[in-house]
Amino acid sequence: MTEEHKQIKRQIGKVFNDIAKGIETGDFGEKVTVGLTTLGSEHGVENLVKGAEQAAKSGKFDVVLIGPKVNTDLEVVEATEEATMHNIMEELLASKKIQACVTMHYNFPIGVSTVGKVITPGKGKEMYLATTTGTSAPDRTEAMVRNAIHGMIAAKASGVQKPKVGILNVDGARQVEKALNKLVENGYDMEFSESMRADGGVVMRGNDLLAGSPDVMVQDTLTGNIFMKIFSSFHTGGDYEALGYGYGPGIGEGYDKNILILSRASGTPVVAKALEYAADLVNGRLEERVKEEYDKANKAGLKEILNSLTKATKKSDDEEEVKQPPKEVVTGSLSGIDIMELEDAVQELWKNNIYAESGMGCTGPVVMVSEKNLKKAIEILRAADYAVGEPEDC
Repeated sequence: MTEEHKQIKRQIGKVFNDIAKGIETGDFGEKVTVGLTTLGSEHGVENLVKGAEQAAKSGKFDVVLIGPKVNTDLEVVEATEEATMHNIMEELLASKKIQACVTMHYNFPIGVSTVGKVITPGKGKEMYLATTTGTSAPDRTEAMVRNAIHGMIAAKASGVQKPKVGILNVDGARQVEKALNKLVENGYDMEFSESMRADGGVVMRGNDLLAGSPDVMVQDTLTGNIFMKIFSSFHTGGDYEALGYGYGPGIGEGYDKNILILSRASGTPVVAKALEYAADLVNGRLEERVKEEYDKANKAGLKEILNSLTKATKKSDDEEEVKQPPKEVVTGSLSGIDIMELEDAVQELWKNNIYAESGMGCTGPVVMVSEKNLKKAIEILRAADYAVGEPEDC
């Protein structure tokens, strides 16, 4: 039997399964389809395929694999390189062939960060970690305020009607608390959690992290990233993440893609849960939730509150405005630049007529340029005293 015949057989089988499911449930609506890229895992392609097959058994959503050809009943869109795989992922999302995708690495723009979902060891409660990868804003305090909004968006899209928010006791927590309280005073609908410790309050301690006192725990992204790894692999020794739902969807103001991140150390159970998380977000209208929540926050004075938190330096009137060069596809990444200098580095390249964007790579902040401009961009930035590493290759 040829591969074409096998594909036709799978599609016919899917049609009959959908009809049978519709008769059983009374729901004949179009089923959600979630993509999964299968290159890049530390545990191999088979580990990811098993997770996808496990998730698909529920029958609640379909899974499409993007990667090398494998022996499975799931649909496979073939790709042999990570760059090609992500291009295909983008095309499938744009065409609505898939409504969400789970992948192990993706360069989100500054302003977008991921909300992870864990199962706390203390009481086995699901808790959203806001955030776990990406950067909501270059300023730490502003980023954490936005992280709180991103956490609420993810929780609401996943079915939590009124998520309660807690702020982890890290540097800047009190400023974040003050900013969020101001938002609430201005009419923004946010409910706060109470610490389980005797003195209570919205600022959470380590005990609250383990017990899952809030529905949404807010912290800076790097701290959240560490927590994700600990929660996911604390009983496996760290090399195999076995618990939770992964690092979650990239969320940001104006961002309209449903792309979720997995660690390269994610095991089969986490892969399956991440796909389930993605399907829930599709059904919960994630993209619409982003717009709705930010509209409400902006109406409550979010931008003014954030401006009062940051000490942004304004250009003098006689300073020349840098014009953006014509846009082009940016697939080359330069790492090593401090996040506080990231936007300045982009401007430096613009001055030299090289189009560039800021983003977050697998090792931290990156400046993205076209492949043809990589070498020249490195020379320009190094000449301007930026600490630029070699092109990032994850």
